[in-house]
Amino acid sequence: MVHKKIKVSPSILSADFSKLSWELERLNHSDADMVHVDVMDGHFVPNLTFGPPLIKSIRKYSKLPFDVHLMISPVEIYIKNYADAGADIISFHPEATHNIEKTIKVIKDCKKKVGVAINPKTSLNTILPVLNQIDQVIIMSVNPGFAGQKFMPEVLPKMSELRKIINEKKLKTEIEIDGGIDFDNARDAIQAGADILVSGTTIFNSSNFNDSIKKLSSF
Repeated sequence: MVHKKIKVSPSILSADFSKLSWELERLNHSDADMVHVDVMDGHFVPNLTFGPPLIKSIRKYSKLPFDVHLMISPVEIYIKNYADAGADIISFHPEATHNIEKTIKVIKDCKKKVGVAINPKTSLNTILPVLNQIDQVIIMSVNPGFAGQKFMPEVLPKMSELRKIINEKKLKTEIEIDGGIDFDNARDAIQAGADILVSGTTIFNSSNFNDSIKKLSSF
């Protein structure tokens, strides 16, 4: 059996906002596969984070793909702004739109990869009809809205089920897990079917980003 490469997407929500360009430069020299950017609007989730101008301003400091997770509603009207700002992958929540297929089309029309994020209590049935149109599914292992939350292991069976469906359908859709990922649970997430690990505090609170990234992806 060939061991698949586990990707790591460091979440800059846990970075030092006073020196984001420097933090991104450090990631450039690490084994990070992409940069996870959590966009929150204070409406869909109870927090405010990054707008398109900030993403555009830091884009030039990173050579990595920007994995932009939109926790905003209504999501369709903002997608082009984030695409133009430098997003490479744009993920949204089904609850943030009245028409999932339309939102997928808006992202594809911007020539970006499509992601859909599934909250801990959201059923996989929400996305199964459009799974073949999605590049990645984010399984939320915390309730979205804040960094540093505790990992919810109860989402792992859902991820295992999704992994089985993707394999049976022979799809190329990747599974990303987002929320509380650290050295204690990364192995469980990978064994349940994760392709991509989003991790914030575990990476940005460490003295050596690359050592932490390598350790997370090696379980």
